This record gives sequence, structure tokens and C-alpha cells, in this order.
Amino acid sequence: MAHGAPTGPPAAPAPTPPGAPAPHGTPPASVIPAQAHPDSRTPPVQDAPAADPWGRYDPWAAAASAAPLQQTGQSVTGRKRRRGRVLVGAALLLALVSGGIGGIVGTYLERNGGVGTVELPQAGEEAPERDPGSVAGIAARALPSVVTLHVSGAGEAGTGTGFVLDERGHILTNDHVVGPAGDDGEITVTFHSGDTAEATVVGRDGGYDLAVVKVKGVSGLTPLPLGNSDNVRVGDPVVAIGAPFDLAGTVTSGIISARERPITAGGGKGDGSDVSYVDALQTDAPINPGNSGGPLLDARARVIGINSAIRSADGGADPDAGQAGSIGLGFAIPVNQGRRVAEELINTGKATHPVIGVTLDMQYGGDGARVAAKGSDGGPPVSTGGPGARAGIRAGDVITEVDGRRVHSGEELIVKTRAHRPGDRLELTLERDGEERTVTLTLGSSEGG
Repeated sequence: MAHGAPTGPPAAPAPTPPGAPAPHGTPPASVIPAQAHPDSRTPPVQDAPAADPWGRYDPWAAAASAAPLQQTGQSVTGRKRRRGRVLVGAALLLALVSGGIGGIVGTYLERNGGVGTVELPQAGEEAPERDPGSVAGIAARALPSVVTLHVSGAGEAGTGTGFVLDERGHILTNDHVVGPAGDDGEITVTFHSGDTAEATVVGRDGGYDLAVVKVKGVSGLTPLPLGNSDNVRVGDPVVAIGAPFDLAGTVTSGIISARERPITAGGGKGDGSDVSYVDALQTDAPINPGNSGGPLLDARARVIGINSAIRSADGGADPDAGQAGSIGLGFAIPVNQGRRVAEELINTGKATHPVIGVTLDMQYGGDGARVAAKGSDGGPPVSTGGPGARAGIRAGDVITEVDGRRVHSGEELIVKTRAHRPGDRLELTLERDGEERTVTLTLGSSEGG
């Protein structure tokens, strides 16, 4: 019985002729006859009194006929279908609830990493040793022998780098690093271990930009082994160690970009006494203010150069003149030259300079180095009895080559000469009155300062 229908027996509906359409507004399914398609073989039914389908209908009674009862166009088997739909609905509801709970839990776990304490994966502990030829291996061997120098005096102060030469406490650095100390300033050396010691100047030379200081009362020093700069080739890997901007123990790496690069640095005094002439090793290893005096190392952790200067974007060539940074153009004094000068400074307090015995015209704008018309002190431009005079060099001669290598200026001739020792033989090519000639001489010696 439909919910909300009247309780009294309804009037019997008027019979609809077979094949006639359903009344307008009445769903066709609501008046489906018990036999929508009668079998022509079934005998005709005898007339009988009209039955009252509502008064006699008992949903719980057994069926009175083999034909299924119809209610609103559906057989009573629709009850089982409804029960199935209820079960399906319940299952869907359970799935939805379970899915919602699972989604909430999954979102929580995703956002919070689990229900317990968060623990991130990490590599286990490894052996600290590295390949001796790697940057890390080279740094591990060299750092204990590299020191930082803090220098003050005469209203100036500065920071630089040095490295241990021997167990007696001698340390090699740049002359411009110890310059601010003057004659009565202070030099404090800080070792990689953090220990500090006071140092004194043993000897210094502005022309080579090298100086040796010595610490006292320090034991257990490990000298840094010296290599051979003549063995260096372009492209060789190198490591630089220093204290750029007072950041001690900074390690950088690169390659040798060029050899025998003539450079001059310094000149702040104006009289030329602090100008250094270096036939340098060029490197792209980053070098910055504070790296000066530090070692440039080869792949076997041996010193091949002493970091001395950089070419910065503003045109500067001194790493400690201002705060310009590296642009990949660093220059180091070859260790072969550094070793000779260091030995002289330790043994005598001074270094000797190889000389040709001529005065050069530093204002000459042509190609080569021209001998001046007169000496710097008013005397002859070619020192009497000196190496140049003995080789037949005259005023006005233009020197164009040293040992077959071209020189383009007076500075380059000085650099090439300073790369040798006093007593070495040089072959010079010079031009005189439009003619080219070659002379050979033995380098003399002068005391630097």
C-alpha cells in the first residue's frame, strides 16, 4: 500500500479495452495487467464476479495464482531487489567512509612523515682519508705548514700568508706583507692548529717581493716540501692556500694558465724601490687579498710558486692594494727563484740581483728595450767594465730578444734578467743603426734592498 493512501476501499477502476491507450497522466507501468501478453493457447476464463484486489490483498499470504501479483507495475520479486540495493548501498557507504578515513590518515602521514619521530636518511660514517693527489688530499698534507701573518706598525696593518721553510722556524712570505711592520712593528704568526707566536724579520727584498721571518720557541714545525718550477707545464693542476680577507686556511684550485708571464707590481713609494719584477706563473686558481705569500702547490703537495699578485677588474695588480677580488688572473713567483732568494736572505740578510750593467730608457715607446743616452746618476748608460760593456753594448742599442725569446719593453728585459742568477750566461739580440746583431754576456751582481 502506498504511503498516505486513503484507508477505505477505493472504487474499482473502469476497465480499459484491450489495446486502448492508458489515460493521460497515468504512467503506463501503473496499470500493467496481470497477463500483458496472453497465450493464445490458454482457454478462455469463465465469467466470475469482480474481485476486490484491495480488500482481499494480504502481502503475507500465499499467492492465490501461479501468476505473480503486480503492484504499481512491479512484481513482488522487486522486494528482493530492494533488499539487494540496500546491501549494495551499505557497502558503498562503508567504502566511502573507509576511503575518507584512509584519505585523512594518508594525508596526515604524508604531511607529518608518520605517527612517530621524524628520522631522515643519511650516509654512514666514512674514512677521513682522501686520495693523496686530490685537492682534499693535497690540502690535508699542506695546511699544517701554512700560516697566517698579522702585521701592524707605523699606523698600518695588514694580513697575509706564509709557509714553513724549515724546523728552525723560518717562514717565507711576500715583502709587501711584512712592509707595514717597518723597523719596530709587530708580526704575529698563527698556525693551522690555532697556536700563535711572535715573529721577526730575517731579511726582505722589494725587487723580488720576498721576505723571510722567523718564529721562536715553537717546536714540531713541518716544512712544506719545495718543488721545481722549471718542471711546470701549462694545464698542470694547482692548489692555492691562504687567508683571503683574513679567512685562514682557505683552499682553492685551478690550473697553470701560463708560464714566464712578465709582471711588475708595487710602486706605491714613487721612487721605484718597491717595484717587483717577476717572470711569473699565471694561474686561474682564485687568489684574493690576504693570499699573498701563500703557497701554490702541484699535484704532489709541493710548492711551485709563491702567490704574489692578481690582475683585478679595476686594473690593479697588487692583491692587497684595496679590496679587489679575483677574476681568474693570479700570479706566483716561481719557487726556483724564491728558494734562491730565501737562502740568501736567511744566510746574509740580503738578496743579490743579476744585472746586465746598463741603464734603460723606460719611456721608450717602441718594441724592445732601449739603452738610455745617459745613466740614472748622470754617469754613462753602460757601466764601465760591466757585463754590458764587455759584450759591446752601446747607448741607443735596442735589445729585442733574451735567449731567443722576444722582449717588448724595458720592464720585460728586467723580468727576464731577474729570472736568472748572477753568473748565468745570456744571449742578447739587439738592433743598432738598422742592423741586428747577437751578443753573449755573463750576468753581474748587485745587492738588493
